[in-house]
Amino acid sequence: MTQPTTGAPRLSPLSTLIFASRWLQLPLYLGLILAQGVYVFLFGKELWHLIHEAVGLGEQQIMLIVLGLIDVVMISNLLVMVIVGGYETFVSRLRLEGHPDQPEWLSHVNASVLKVKLAMAIIGISSIHLLKTFIAAGTLNGLPFCPPELLASAAANIGATRCSTLTTDGVLWQTIIHCVFILSAIGIAWTDKLMANVSAKREHEAHH
Repeated sequence: MTQPTTGAPRLSPLSTLIFASRWLQLPLYLGLILAQGVYVFLFGKELWHLIHEAVGLGEQQIMLIVLGLIDVVMISNLLVMVIVGGYETFVSRLRLEGHPDQPEWLSHVNASVLKVKLAMAIIGISSIHLLKTFIAAGTLNGLPFCPPELLASAAANIGATRCSTLTTDGVLWQTIIHCVFILSAIGIAWTDKLMANVSAKREHEAHH
């Protein structure tokens, strides 16, 4: 009596080569880990600046620096999601089942879930940048926005400038881009929900 074969199926040489090509992404994820280290250094540098200069800074200046720190943290969180979730989804299993520090979202991560989470993280980062712009626009001490023809000279003579280097068009476009990010995330989530409903319906019909 023949025994049933167990284990992974044998692949043809071409299939093996194509499947093994996923390991070419490994240097990319290692590079993102190095980028994470750069952001840790940047966070420490900004935190030291905040602590060292706290006595001479105003409330709004401190708020801008703190928002910058939050921005660094959120980008770092985005890197973690891309590194861990992307490696788990596209390269190889990390085998973290049962590990006490396993991220909650990693247990059900797939390409679809990762897209939605990345879109939400980008919206959060965009929100921080937009809030920093609004706060900076509110700390102009009555200075008007610079017209485009005076931007170069204003940026070169910040201490003596009579207008802000922020422009109404710049603030407007930043707001529009943020709204586009939100609409894109809603579209991605809605599309994934439709696909999940269709898949669930097909499975239900297959069982009946």
